[in-house]
Amino acid sequence: MRRKDREIVEIEKIEAVIAEADCCHLGFYDGGEVYIVPLSFGYQRDGGQSVFYFHSAKEGRKIDLIKTSPRVGFELDTHYKINTGETACAYSARFRSIIGTGTVTMIDSPDEKEKALHALMLHTTRKDGWIFTDQMAAAVGVFKLEVEKMSCKEHL
Repeated sequence: MRRKDREIVEIEKIEAVIAEADCCHLGFYDGGEVYIVPLSFGYQRDGGQSVFYFHSAKEGRKIDLIKTSPRVGFELDTHYKINTGETACAYSARFRSIIGTGTVTMIDSPDEKEKALHALMLHTTRKDGWIFTDQMAAAVGVFKLEVEKMSCKEHL
C-alpha cells in the first residue's frame, strides 16, 4: 500500500470496517473481461481464516464462473463522503475500504450451508436465531470466499 499512514492492520479494526459495510463487490475474470457483482454477505473468522459467505440463484454467469474461474478480487467500502475545498485540488474523499483476493467455492454440505446463511442474516439484519428449513436451504445457492490477501485503508 502506497499510503502506509492510512493503512489499518489490526484485525479487530478491519473486522469493524467489514461489519459497517453493506455490500461486497466480487470481481471474476471471465475470459477477456472482468465481471463485477455487488452482493450482500456474511462474514466469520474461522481458525484465523477470514471467510465471506454469499447466497445466490443456483445457476447463471456467477455460478458458472465460480466453477471455472474461482479466483476473485473483492472490495468493500463505507463512510464515503466528499471533503470540499476552495480549489479543485483541495477536494478529497473520506472513506474506509477493504480490497483483497481469494478463492470462491460452492457450499454443498447442509450444515455448512446453514452456518453460512446464519452469518449472512446476522450481518444483514443484526439479528440472530433465524430458522432455515431443509427446503429453504435447498432452494438457494450458497458459496464462500476464503480470503488469501486483504488490505484495509481509511481516510477520514
